Amino acid sequence: MPLLGSIIKKVIDVSGTLNQNSNPVKEQEEVLMHLLKTAQDTAFGKYYGFKELLATEEPLVAFQETVPYFDYHQMHERWWAQTQKGLPDITWPGAPEYFALSSGTTGKASKRIPVTDEMIEAIRQAGIKQVSALANFELPADFFEKEIMMLGSSTNLQQNQGHLEGEISGISASNIPFWFKGYYKPGEEIAQIDDWDERVKHIAENAKNWDIGALSGIPSWMELMLKEVIKYHGVNNIHEVWPNLQVYTSGGVAFEPYEKSFNALLGKPITVIDTYLASEGFLAFQNSPETTAMKLVTDNAIYFEFVPFEPDYINADGSLCQDAPVLRLDQVEENVDYVLLISTVSGAWRYLIGDTIAFTDVSKAEIKITGRTKFFLNVVGSQLSVNKMNQAIQELEEQFSIKLPEFTVSAVKENDEFYHVWHLGVNEKGVIENEKLAQALDENLKAANKNYRVARSKALKGVKVHTIPLDLFYEWSGANKKKGGQVKMEKVMGEEKYTAFRDFVKSHL
Repeated sequence: MPLLGSIIKKVIDVSGTLNQNSNPVKEQEEVLMHLLKTAQDTAFGKYYGFKELLATEEPLVAFQETVPYFDYHQMHERWWAQTQKGLPDITWPGAPEYFALSSGTTGKASKRIPVTDEMIEAIRQAGIKQVSALANFELPADFFEKEIMMLGSSTNLQQNQGHLEGEISGISASNIPFWFKGYYKPGEEIAQIDDWDERVKHIAENAKNWDIGALSGIPSWMELMLKEVIKYHGVNNIHEVWPNLQVYTSGGVAFEPYEKSFNALLGKPITVIDTYLASEGFLAFQNSPETTAMKLVTDNAIYFEFVPFEPDYINADGSLCQDAPVLRLDQVEENVDYVLLISTVSGAWRYLIGDTIAFTDVSKAEIKITGRTKFFLNVVGSQLSVNKMNQAIQELEEQFSIKLPEFTVSAVKENDEFYHVWHLGVNEKGVIENEKLAQALDENLKAANKNYRVARSKALKGVKVHTIPLDLFYEWSGANKKKGGQVKMEKVMGEEKYTAFRDFVKSHL
């Protein structure tokens, strides 16, 4: 048994045991108090009277009653635009050295999320907690001597108005601790290559020089990288190149839709661990192999709030109505969809991150990502969430023994009648008739969603399915967003985006 691996494993086992006894509700109260005290002399803190809030008998309640909800555009227009110009002490003390570029949408500039030194340290600490949680996964000692392939956006950050910009994966990778650099692949030189395809080419060329034990990155881009490595070396699966690969940590995107196609690239089963790293911070990670749920990081720089995910509380643009009710961690229920709000050490306040979650275990603060606030199809009262869509697609995979890792759906009006038009990504076109897929999909959704069933009896005329090559989804994402980053493919497209996507597909078929 390797000596170094044994030592690391013992340290992880001890730290994992120490982290078991936590009190998420108390930790969250302490985090919010720290945020309010630290930011009380900022422009934001003075405007909303943080000092006065701290002096009340119930600061948590006063905070909710005083500070409104913010989506990115509201936060940017009112506050972060000044931060981007270099003005200090706007929503957090000082001026951030980094801004995280989100995966913006077609025709719109990328969002720029401030990333403070405190947030970089918080992400690092959350990463250590995740590593400590590996004590629960019964991994062999030699695993802890293997290298880790972290596939994200480029670490070649760009200068802009006195700060550095890049996607959060690139910012995080450019700040890895010195002791980790020997384990980190593809290494600093390759990671700095801006062109994603060129970076993957270099990864494929060097793959056999590395002893990879773990992978980390977005499932869709990870699949493409693995396929290129397999193709370059002329092998059947990735384990013929990296025989000691044992762990994959995904990030910020539900892994289930990709499970079948991802497993097809493997030579043997590996441990999949979900993580939740967003442009705004490291929010949660899978703490145990007994569940696929993720534990919120409740003691480290981020304060969480939860708004019930109900159509009445969501505006047409995906933002929150200001009168929507909000719950703290000690008030939520299990198996209910919530819109997630965060306040952070980067100066985000009651910020709508755009994701919806549900608790699988409130006492452990364990959650699963169920969708996006903007990926909610309710044009004709169907109230169709991404969670329901994913479930219906997974049922299709089982029914027809196919892999459907990517899809998108739109409500389209044809001859004054509404249809749900689905595009499904398949590796082999024409295996199943589109009409059969449409009928099965429709029946699955009727059985799972009462509102959808009612809509189908009234305003929703029918369902149409188009199967298209899977690569077209990746080409679309690559053409409109930065490859390798925190990409979240639009599961629900509005009319304008649907038209552009439809035309893109037609031009490539």
